[in-house]
Amino acid sequence: MLTIGLRALGWVRGHSQGEADMRTVVVTDPPRADIESAETLGEYGVATVHEALGRVGYLGPEFRPAWPGAKMGGTAVTVVCWPGDNLMIHVAVEQCRPGDVLVVATNSPSTDGLFGELFAGALRQRGVRGAVLASGVRDVADLREMGFPVWSRAISAQGSVKATAGAVNVPIVLGGQTIHPGDVILGDDDGVTLVPRADVPRALTAAKARLDKEAATRAAFAEGELGLDRYGLRRRLPELGIEYVSYEEYVKGD
Repeated sequence: MLTIGLRALGWVRGHSQGEADMRTVVVTDPPRADIESAETLGEYGVATVHEALGRVGYLGPEFRPAWPGAKMGGTAVTVVCWPGDNLMIHVAVEQCRPGDVLVVATNSPSTDGLFGELFAGALRQRGVRGAVLASGVRDVADLREMGFPVWSRAISAQGSVKATAGAVNVPIVLGGQTIHPGDVILGDDDGVTLVPRADVPRALTAAKARLDKEAATRAAFAEGELGLDRYGLRRRLPELGIEYVSYEEYVKGD
């Protein structure tokens, strides 16, 4: 069996210096988070869940939806591909179940269009909720018409080959976040965030509490209350050296 030493950009196995000696394997039937919980977190939204968990898990602003309004919540099927090569995506499709999200890393930077409308159709047939790719996607108009959610670092018509072994359902790194198969992946117009499988119960509780708090704040703002007072910011202004002066005083200067 082929073994390749790769930087943790693509896949990881816990080596202390960031190196990984990872077999080119397809791991079958990894444990997954509860799909109903994943869908609920998806409805709560990326920003809400990210904030509720202490601002962790966000993959960063470079992961953008292929079309506006895309939204999803599901469980990760992870893939490692070589740049310009989507062989392992074909392999991964077979491992997908209803409620999954395909999450694709490349072992070095790539913007090639590894994913398009044909893959989306195959995944939809298997009940997959969406896809996240560290590379590029294409067939954007078709993806939008299908309503299949995809997030990527690039949109590119550049094609790919199907030649090089990688891995499926192993830990990967995207946007500085380590993603394990079965973790919850959320996506919307704000980007993509990760909820580790073990943190899902806490995420549900914290996100619901945040939504309730935001609803109360929204109602207070509608009644005219200011954020300065609701968030207790006004009393901090003098401590920060902020002072109020009239226009006349300001234009006179010192």
